Amino acid sequence: MGSVIFVDETTAGGRGDGWGMEIAEERLALRELIRRRIFQEVAEGGAAQSGAAATAAGSRLVRPAAADRPVDPQAQTEAALAAFGRNGFLVLVGDRQITDLDEEIDLPLGTEVTFLKLVALVGG
Repeated sequence: MGSVIFVDETTAGGRGDGWGMEIAEERLALRELIRRRIFQEVAEGGAAQSGAAATAAGSRLVRPAAADRPVDPQAQTEAALAAFGRNGFLVLVGDRQITDLDEEIDLPLGTEVTFLKLVALVGG
């Protein structure tokens, strides 16, 4: 069993602290890696951050739920996959950009996976 390190960055220069997740497989499709990341965030209560705290940190793919509803990890996964499809964020594994959700990624021990949130240009 190995682990990957997730790092969240923004094009504005923000970089969150990395956090690790255990992965049993040595190869996974990007789609599955995103799904596992979101389910892990939900399990660890990552969505419990207030909307302002999550936005300020620039991290986490899970968006906070309304106070009266639990977070649905499947709906969060679908939203993240849709955001990837419309270039809301890029995924880099090491120094290589992954452009296809179904691409199999090699995940040796300690692989850094960067989620780069793209910030819209003012007036664009």
